[in-house]
Amino acid sequence: MSEALSADHKGRLIRLLQRDALRLGQFTLASGRSSHYYIDGRKVTLGAEGARLIGQGVLGLLAAHRDVVAVGGLTMGADPIVGAALALAPEHGRGELRGFLVRKQTKGHGTGNLVEGPLEPGSTVAVVDDVATTGGSSLLAVDAVEALGCKVAVVIAVLDRLEGAAENFAARGLEFHSLLTIRDLGVEPLGPA
Repeated sequence: MSEALSADHKGRLIRLLQRDALRLGQFTLASGRSSHYYIDGRKVTLGAEGARLIGQGVLGLLAAHRDVVAVGGLTMGADPIVGAALALAPEHGRGELRGFLVRKQTKGHGTGNLVEGPLEPGSTVAVVDDVATTGGSSLLAVDAVEALGCKVAVVIAVLDRLEGAAENFAARGLEFHSLLTIRDLGVEPLGPA
């Protein structure tokens, strides 16, 4: 597989995450667990430099998955990553790449969609997220697109907290990659949930 990010780009992404997204202290996570750090991925994914680096990293990982025709994930974490990957896709020979977003609940009006975007049943897709802890958000997206008859080729996170996501994806038979892990930021993980 091609390298997702060059050493220079990886270093720049690490510095952005350390400066803008990493907070040390005591935090309660969505799971209810306590953590000595918190990562607010949108502080980086919604910035120009962060979006470009992340988009390049996602497309670098997708080089090994030429069958992937769409990239998406659970809204809000996936939204800026999808946009960045789509904006850079033509530069990577992926001008036909499409995006999709998975709502947290089915839309209560109009077409009642859970999955938004030009996603066709039978498509091979990549699911993306900003931060993977246990992988729960990405697995919700996987379930939603699989219910449409799509195949998930790979799950990609910007940062893996090393707290069980990789194991949970493996248990579902899903390939998983992250651009970085929490150790790249100089922080020790809590361990599996």
